[in-house]
Amino acid sequence: MAEPMLKAQNALPQGEALVLGDTRIDVLPMPRMTSLMPGPGHAALAKALRKHHGLDLPDPGGRVSSDEGECLWFGLGQYMLIGPAPSPLLAGAATLTEQSDAWTSVLLEGPLARQVLARLTPLDLRDASLPLGATARSEIAHMMGSLTRVGSEAFRLMVFRSMAQTLLHELKDTLEAVAARQAL
Repeated sequence: MAEPMLKAQNALPQGEALVLGDTRIDVLPMPRMTSLMPGPGHAALAKALRKHHGLDLPDPGGRVSSDEGECLWFGLGQYMLIGPAPSPLLAGAATLTEQSDAWTSVLLEGPLARQVLARLTPLDLRDASLPLGATARSEIAHMMGSLTRVGSEAFRLMVFRSMAQTLLHELKDTLEAVAARQAL
């Protein structure tokens, strides 16, 4: 009897979720994601990541990207490789864990994005504290997640897939409330 073939699927329908004025919420495609946890020191992982993926290991709170993919700082001694399948040679420098279907990614973009997030996360979202390319692990509407600034008015939010509907609900409600205040 043949083994059933399981295929990872996004927890949310991909695409536009809500647009109000010039601010939008989009569910992003589910990319390949692999957590990287280096052994003692980070030098071996930094060298292997550079050699096999052309990516530097990001500093705490940082993100490094190339045409092939990106690497996020994901907490103390943790990184997330997004995009490429990890080279098997990284396994000698870090513990690799497949995470592709464990996370949901949403893009919040537009002039109201920062006001929406100010109501959902305790992070300081000002340019000096969260510049372009910065990333942080933080609470997002009572859910642990990751927030990365990917544009001047654009933020990628990632939460565990089990919280995907809750994240989308919170973002929609908050965007509607902020947009209503703007209309007054």
